[in-house]
Amino acid sequence: MPRYAIGDVQGCADELRALLSRLAFSADRDRLWFVGDLVNRGPHSLEVLRLVKSLGENAIVVLGNHDLHLLALALGGEREPRAGDTLDAVLAAKDRDALLEWLIGRPLAHQEPGGGDLLIHAGLVPQWSAARALELAREVEAALRRGPEAFLRAMYGNRPDQWSETLSGMERWRFTVNVLTRLRLCTAGGRIDLKQKGGPPKAKSELRPWFEIDTRASRGTRIIFGHWSALGLVRAHGVIGLDTGCVWGGALTAINLDDDAPLVSVPCAGYQPIESA
Repeated sequence: MPRYAIGDVQGCADELRALLSRLAFSADRDRLWFVGDLVNRGPHSLEVLRLVKSLGENAIVVLGNHDLHLLALALGGEREPRAGDTLDAVLAAKDRDALLEWLIGRPLAHQEPGGGDLLIHAGLVPQWSAARALELAREVEAALRRGPEAFLRAMYGNRPDQWSETLSGMERWRFTVNVLTRLRLCTAGGRIDLKQKGGPPKAKSELRPWFEIDTRASRGTRIIFGHWSALGLVRAHGVIGLDTGCVWGGALTAINLDDDAPLVSVPCAGYQPIESA
């Protein structure tokens, strides 16, 4: 059963349908791994959610920061829309509750039983192995589903900014969410920077792309991620980065995880002005 990993869709339903057509996707044969950020900024988040949900067990989806933003708007009580949000149709949909229930049931990280590729949205700090990342993801998922309103109200913030096994409660969960859904840059010591966007900093900076840190404990696992459109496609350091900037006018990209077939991409219309994110 071939596995195709697909980059950040962000509400680009027409492009997703075109990509599935190019892949000749068959529910009898194929599985799709989505790196997160199914929704927002593109024009058709509602259609994307309905389509991916309809795929059932053929689709593995991890939560991205925009997916969590949608949940926070719908369930968190105090979260305000941001400039560029395109989530009104989801929030007003008759099947809103079913879609949100499905979305909140998606994991923050996925790995097939017995090891193998790890699917996440953003990154890992160097101290985390794939197994440790999965353990922490399960902690957060349980807390989110146990009390979504309270969790989503307390989820936002950039602190703490360094990993420690002594972190507990919401501080531990917030750090885990930030790493798995927002991380681009960190230090070898596990300090994260969530403010810098665009490409990697200059070589003199202590901050490096998370996957370039040679001492990271996850180096033995191939990691599939998205989130960093300024980098585009990444195939180095044992990772595959698939955010090729669909919503910014780039492309929506898929890769066969089980053979060396060429990448499959479809061009995107560009629904937002290009930004350095």
